[in-house]
This record gives sequence, C-alpha cells and structure tokens, in this order.
Amino acid sequence: MNTRQHNWRRLRWGPPQTRLSCSSSPDLEKPPHSMLRHLTSKIKSTGPISVAEYMREVLTNPVTGYYVRNNMLGPDGDFITSPEISQIFGELLGVWIISEWMGAGRPKQLQLVELGPGKGSLASDILRVFSQLQSVLGEASVSLHLVEVSPTLSQLQAQNLTGNTSQEADSEDEPVYRRGKTTAGLPVCWYRRLDDVPTGFSVFVAHEFFDALPIHKFQRTEKGWREVMVDIDPEKPDHLRFVVTPSPTLASSTLVQADERRDHVEVCAEGGVIIQQLVRRITEDGGAALIADYGHDGTKTDTFRAFKGHQLHDVLASPGTADLTADVDFSYLRRMAGGGVACMGPVTQRTFLKNMGIDTRLQVLLRNCTDPNTRKQLISSYDMLTNRAKMGERFLFFSVLHQSRLAKPKKQDGLSLEKKKIPAQLPVAGFTELSFS
Repeated sequence: MNTRQHNWRRLRWGPPQTRLSCSSSPDLEKPPHSMLRHLTSKIKSTGPISVAEYMREVLTNPVTGYYVRNNMLGPDGDFITSPEISQIFGELLGVWIISEWMGAGRPKQLQLVELGPGKGSLASDILRVFSQLQSVLGEASVSLHLVEVSPTLSQLQAQNLTGNTSQEADSEDEPVYRRGKTTAGLPVCWYRRLDDVPTGFSVFVAHEFFDALPIHKFQRTEKGWREVMVDIDPEKPDHLRFVVTPSPTLASSTLVQADERRDHVEVCAEGGVIIQQLVRRITEDGGAALIADYGHDGTKTDTFRAFKGHQLHDVLASPGTADLTADVDFSYLRRMAGGGVACMGPVTQRTFLKNMGIDTRLQVLLRNCTDPNTRKQLISSYDMLTNRAKMGERFLFFSVLHQSRLAKPKKQDGLSLEKKKIPAQLPVAGFTELSFS
C-alpha cells in the first residue's frame, strides 16, 4: 500500500539555538548525492522514515555516513569540543575519575571507557593525570577502552594515543578491531559496540556522545500524539520534508509519557538503551558514568539541528554533509536509569568545573607560565568553558553511580569500650564543591 496516499501533514519549525562551530572541511563542500539518492529510494520503497532512521543513515551509514567518511572535529571540521579548547577540561575529568575510583574503595582494576572519543584529546589528557597521580593509583591495573564506529576517527585516536604502535584486527568480526599501547605502556582497545567492552570495574565517559544518537520526534495533535517523519517533497522530488503521521506509530504509542505536558517531544530511545547498559555494568561490576552534553532536564521541545561551517544548516538539505544533533533530555536518561543506581545532576558545566577546582588549576598554570600568548590562551579557554553566555551553561554534566556510593556508613552494633570513628564517604566531585587545603 502506498503510504503517501494517506493524509500526511507537512510541518515547519523556526531555527533552533546555535552551537559552537567553526570552518567546514574542504572534503564536505561537494554534497554526497549518493546519500540523498539512498534516502529517496528507501522512502519510495517503504514510505516516510522516522527522524531516528534518517539520523542513523546520515551519520553512521557504513558507506556514506557523515561520521564514517569525515574528521569533523577541530579547526578544519564543523565544530570543536571542550577537550580541543583546553587541557584543563580533560585534567579535571581525570581527577573526577580517580576520585570515584577512590570512593569505590580503590579496586585493583580501573577500566576507562570512553564513548565516542573524538580525536582522543580527552583520553590523552585524562591519562596524563593518571600518570601524574601514579602514586595514588598504586598497583591498580589501568586500561583504556574506546567505543568508536568511525574508521577515520579511530585512526586519528590511535595516532594521538599510541603513535604508530596500534594494530588492526585480522577479521572485521573481532570484538576488538584495533589495539595498541600508550607511551606509558597502558593497553588501549577499540570496539564498535559497548557490549564488547570486557567486564570489570569501569568508569564510563561520554562527552558529546548522546547528542548525536538518533531521536524520534512527536507532535501533539487533536487526535493524540503523532510521530514526525521524513518524506520526499512532492513539489521538489530532490528535496526532503517533515510530515506528521495520520495515525499512531509503535514509537508514538510507546515512547511518549502519559503525563507529558509539552506539545512537541524528542525521545532518544537508543540513548535509553545505552543508559540501561551502563546501569547494568555499574550494578554488576562497580564503577560510574559521567555524561557531558548539550541538554535540558525535560523542558525543551524542538532541538534537532544541523551544523556545517560557522552556521546552522537545514537538517534535511544535502544529507551527509553536516553534523546532526539534538539536545539530550537528561530527565529521560534518569527515568531510564531506574532506581537501582544513584544519579546526580544535571548541573551546568560552569558549576561542575568550578566545583572541580578549575579556578585553582588556572592560577597554578598561570603562575608557571611566562609566555604572554600562552597566558592569553589559557584565560581565553577558561572563559570559553565557564562563561554563562558561551559553554558554561549550554553544557550539562550528569553522573550514574553505584547505589552503595552514596549509602551512609553503617553504625557498629553492640557495646564497645572503644569509640571507633566511622569513615565518611567521599563527596562526589563536581556535583559538590571540593575544598583544597
């Protein structure tokens, strides 16, 4: 049956908020028409596709996907991230990880697992902190595990983290498709799926990862919730458009909360699945997860947008040439995490970094720096990361912790001649203010 014969209603939205971006890479100037042909062919065969399917194809299609083909980070890409701006960002996250490892009782194993590690800059900064605090880590077995779907980015990460020492697996079916060692001798492994990462005490870091996961979009109508889909524009066959389904879909019937008050909702079901995977791992093996991303706490509506070069880009124009993103709904992630773990946040990046001692760290770096240009760059980077009008309040931090992490120490039963002092739990860094003596 041809679904286009039904009463599909066209949708229009105004431009959403901006995102930190920079110049576009030369290899993206020519639009990959193969992606548009692929999408229009799919729609002609099966009817309009969900926004989630559109995002999945555009970003991670194994042949023409945006993340698969390109290096989109840094000054030559479509956007830059906090680790690219300042080393302080990664250093403070390294301190957070060690703090949580200590709060868990200093396990003999510490797996750092990063989801979507970009160029490897964040992991590199974190590992430098590990090296500087080796006396704290002691005999703990430390390893780095990177979950990355982009072959281009995995090569870049390998170069930055291991030099030329990494090796690719002989077969594509291998769970570990690349492995190597850092200059300090720490093992590094690459995976396409989180499920392939070995079990064990792990601290998971996801920085600007969840915002690129596929979302479903829903619109409230007089007949109830309907899903927003992507269709071919009948007046311009080489263009795409948004339409609203005439009847409920499985997604609109199952993903929208019964008490939802907004008129337009974005739900990242894939993000919910990943959170549940992290919860299971943390519950069974111990550990923590730290998520930092553009986001909100269940208040925003239409945040789906594209970035190409310095400007916002039409999300449906020239698919495959621009980055697609949507703000993370942290209220949804908290709901999907359930009651078996402790969740903290979200708090703003400004609050998190100041609680972690970014002001103190900046003063130390400035005291030890005599070069005027470097000092200027340090101050500028600090401003970019913490200024409320820049990244300070646009990014949020959220953590998932083992339930025992926040449990109050049990008092000793029975009578005792000696009063034993019960050790207090370490505060969760970043979400509470740290004091420096």
